[in-house]
Amino acid sequence: MAQGLDIDAMLSRFRERAASVKRRPLPPVAGEERARFVEQAKVDFQDFAIVGDAVGTVEDGFLVLRVDLRPADQRG
Repeated sequence: MAQGLDIDAMLSRFRERAASVKRRPLPPVAGEERARFVEQAKVDFQDFAIVGDAVGTVEDGFLVLRVDLRPADQRG
């Protein structure tokens, strides 16, 4: 399976999903429903952005995604 896996394309799709969440319009809801929608959008964006920022490799048959979670000023 790893032979046909285009890691860069996969990560690009996750970056696009994160961008799509940012562009997603708010539905015509109010109150608690609106708050839940906004909170879910934040979680969706975070999840997609983290994977989209990863550096991916295949090592011994495992897909390895490395994500640097250090603050920007502490990255090498």
